[in-house]
Amino acid sequence: MTDQPLVLDDEKSPVRTLRLNRPKARNALSLELMEALRQALQGAAEDKGTRVIILAAEGPGFCAGHDLREMTALRDGPDGGKPAYERIFEVCAGLMKGILACPVPVIAQVHGIATAAGCQLVATCDLAVASDQVHFATPGVNIGLFCSTPMVALSRNVPRKAAMEMLLTGEMISAEVAQQIGLINKAVPSDELESATLALANTIAQKPGAVVRIGKEAFYQQLELPVNAAYDYTAKVMTENMMAADAKEGIGAFVEKREPRWSDT
Repeated sequence: MTDQPLVLDDEKSPVRTLRLNRPKARNALSLELMEALRQALQGAAEDKGTRVIILAAEGPGFCAGHDLREMTALRDGPDGGKPAYERIFEVCAGLMKGILACPVPVIAQVHGIATAAGCQLVATCDLAVASDQVHFATPGVNIGLFCSTPMVALSRNVPRKAAMEMLLTGEMISAEVAQQIGLINKAVPSDELESATLALANTIAQKPGAVVRIGKEAFYQQLELPVNAAYDYTAKVMTENMMAADAKEGIGAFVEKREPRWSDT
């Protein structure tokens, strides 16, 4: 156990920042940290004042992936082996699925490094802003442990050949390349990272919250459907959205050339 919280929560609205807090371990995703982050995300999402969550980190790097020291200890310990590993990857999958299911957008604010499951974390977030000095990698192949679970998020966010190159070589890519392939939205100078991320978050936070929640859920739902089914599904979503008070207000404000007054702000 640690004397400090594993996830720092500023508890501010409408933009709420959660910070991974294992700086000496480069914020490696121990079982305890993953569970703490999942709980923190859930708590932030349940706060009606939260419109956007920023996921940042303390120390020299964003996240170095799974805690390999912990995994080694679990392998060799009396209660370790396959059941222990199943538990780790079950919790990790739950964390990633929780980010996708989170009703508000989650933005990764990335500095230093984001490797293996740390790269997975960035790819899973809805948006990502990184320092232009950051390096990303899925280096599991170099240590005999292919990054199979990071592959899920990576392959859904970057072109197939770019994902395969990262997975098969294990080599680092720069923030510039990460932006080019769509792993992150933008790369900014290190001293502008926090302000750039906050500016993006505040832009989203000014939109009608209920509509953003509808849109995020629909985005991920339609991705998993064939094209015809996706159009059928999103047509129903838009029909329901059109019946909402904020749609009436927003369209009215546009026609009347005035600023909208959202019902949930």
